[in-house]
Order: sequence, then C-alpha cells, then structure tokens
Amino acid sequence: MLVGLVLLAMLVGSLVIFGPGLLRTLQEGGNPLRWGPECTVETADGEIGLDRDEAKLATTAVALTARGAPAPDTSGIDDAALQRLAEGPPGDAGPSLTCRGSAAGELPEQQMTDTGLTPRAEQLRAAMTEVFGDRPVGGFAPGGIDQGHGEDSTHYDGRAIDIFFRPVTEENRREGWLLAHWLIAHAEDLHIQYVIFDDRIWSAQLTRAVAGL
Repeated sequence: MLVGLVLLAMLVGSLVIFGPGLLRTLQEGGNPLRWGPECTVETADGEIGLDRDEAKLATTAVALTARGAPAPDTSGIDDAALQRLAEGPPGDAGPSLTCRGSAAGELPEQQMTDTGLTPRAEQLRAAMTEVFGDRPVGGFAPGGIDQGHGEDSTHYDGRAIDIFFRPVTEENRREGWLLAHWLIAHAEDLHIQYVIFDDRIWSAQLTRAVAGL
C-alpha cells in the first residue's frame, strides 16, 4: 500500500455528514474574515490581505512557476505573499492562504457523465489540469463507484475528486498546498464546497473558513 497525502475537492451541493467533534472544530477554528479582506496570506510578519482576483492570480502564478511554465504578471501583489504561497506553510502551521466562504446558492442537480464525474466536476478537473498538469487522481471511475468511501460520500454522485501526492515528503506536501490554495482561491468560480488536505478542511459555507481535522 502506498502511503501518501490526499487532497479532496468536493463540489457545491454535496451532502457530507461529519461527526460532532469535527463540526465543532469547523465552527471554532480558522481566521474570522467576515469583515476583512476576501482572502489573507499568513506570513512570518503577519497577514497580507488580497481580494479574490489577486488570490486567483497569485496562486496560479506560483503554481505555473513551480512547473517552469510562463506565469502571469504579479507585480501588483506583495512579494512576501507570493513567497509564502510558493514555499507553502512551515511545519504544521496549516494553510498559508484562506478566503472568505462564498458558497453559491442551490445549483441545478447534474447527472454523472460516462467518466464518473458530473459536468461541474469535469470542469474543475480540466481547470486544475491546465494549471497543474496531469496528476494522479481517484475517487471516481467510468460508470461511477458505489464503495470505498463513507455512506453519504459525494464520490458516489461524481462530485468529489481525490488528488494524490505520494510518498509523504516535504516537497509533495508543498506541491499539495500549491493546489489546495489554488482550489480555495478559485472555489467561487468552480463551485467548490470543501477542500481537505494535510489534516485541514476549508469550507465555502463558513466565514471562519479553515479548521483542523
């Protein structure tokens, strides 16, 4: 069995049942962003506020740069924020970037396609691949899956994608955070409800948006 880090992205409309301990942690944890900037980056010298467009630009730029691909101009964004996003969170500090929850209202229900994903999940996978290239993914299969996850898992509806970073190394952890931060920054556009990685969960439905598991 390969040991590795798994990043899980779940689409809006998911029904996910968590234990009361996790729900309490979600309600108590994270940064209170309700009245502050849409997004913040935690650096050694304190928080740097970004609007959502800046967060999307910054997370895309550092991801493309890490791949050696041409990156968009980030001259208007604080260098300290870009450096932290590129390096990833130190130790077990949790995510370096978080954004205010912005869950969309009720979206039309979508049926699973032949790939085992809904069209919105396919859109997410395509957008992710464009920036990060092909990565090992799972949690879905042609025709759908009906086992291997919790009873109410959104994997069974084709609305969740697992992204694998194996083995557990600091470099793979850093790459996982590059993607996790990008997903959080783009959650509003891609209708992402939850991002789970490295024992942390981000929820689009909470103003205190990041917590530990």
